[in-house]
Amino acid sequence: MVDEHSIHSPFFFDFYNKVIKEINIDNKEFSDYEDIRQKLLMNTTEVAMIDLGAKSAYFDNDNRTLSKIAASSLSPAPYCRLYQRIAAYIEASQILELGTSMGITTLYLAHDHHTNVTTFEGNSPMINVALTHFEYFDKKNINLIEGNIDTTLAEFLLKPTKIHLALMDANHRYEPTIRYFNLISRRMADKGVIIVDDIYYSEDMKRAWQELRKHQLVYGSADLFRCGLLFFDPALNRQHYSWSM
Repeated sequence: MVDEHSIHSPFFFDFYNKVIKEINIDNKEFSDYEDIRQKLLMNTTEVAMIDLGAKSAYFDNDNRTLSKIAASSLSPAPYCRLYQRIAAYIEASQILELGTSMGITTLYLAHDHHTNVTTFEGNSPMINVALTHFEYFDKKNINLIEGNIDTTLAEFLLKPTKIHLALMDANHRYEPTIRYFNLISRRMADKGVIIVDDIYYSEDMKRAWQELRKHQLVYGSADLFRCGLLFFDPALNRQHYSWSM
């Protein structure tokens, strides 16, 4: 692990100090989103889910309460803030999210009104929950695409739109992770960033992460243990960092 004193790249020094450092400081700006999280954590409504990606390690069957889904699948608040800060730092206007879940992270990504977030989800119960949250906050800058990401992502990326930020948090297996990356990387802006969630979730994900950070289109990377950041700016000269949060 390193701190700002051992970062020699001007870009990564600035990025660390403005985005990563002191991420755990309480930020009341997002308290409304966190209120929704707390309500979900107490919601005992049962829904039927389908594991479209890696089989969940937390559930024995497909019938689950919203509270247990929230506890096991929602990104922690510091990471939601991290993703929003990355979007703000790189001034991302076009954002992709693979895996809407209940829409909490989506709300963070769409926090700045100039952003356009396209989020993908295959589970109908989660879509209904997420859409309720988007409507409650009157988020006009979120487009939710329903269906299996294996199909919907490729169809969406036929459009020539440049992507500034992508969060991959859907299918935590090696082959889909590599395949989604290869699809998205073709549309990334020169200074774009791909966030890969749960990079140490399994041996599959560890393998995928090690391969992706060495990809020819990736010019810099940062390992934050829970997630990995892949930078597409050719000016970064193939640098890799490991940071704690």
